[in-house]
Amino acid sequence: MSRIRSKDTKPEMLVRRFLHKNGFRYRLHVKTLPGKPDIVLPKYKTVIFIHGCFWHGHEGCKYYVVPKTRTEWWLNKIGGNIANDNSANAILQDAGWNIITIWECELKKSLLEETLKNLLKSLHNAPQ
Repeated sequence: MSRIRSKDTKPEMLVRRFLHKNGFRYRLHVKTLPGKPDIVLPKYKTVIFIHGCFWHGHEGCKYYVVPKTRTEWWLNKIGGNIANDNSANAILQDAGWNIITIWECELKKSLLEETLKNLLKSLHNAPQ
């Protein structure tokens, strides 16, 4: 697991390139915010989390399959990630931040264009 990246993943880089190309400027992995969001847009008071379907337990997704070995350990690990996500989201919402969560499966070729279009809409609707 030491080789699993938490920063600069392919899905994250796709979103970052798209935002930059569309004129948005952002900060990365701000340690002072709960959950250390992948992308922070201070001007829009918005944070973006880009979740891997497996690591964050995306229900109903074909990429979230619990391994057959060490099942209990994996369920505890993924359950802990989900609990941490919920806690960070609650704290950020209470602080007035808009939260956008993008799942890894939403950035696959078939859904990519629609997902990025929806991201733009939600950012333009965010208060500045």
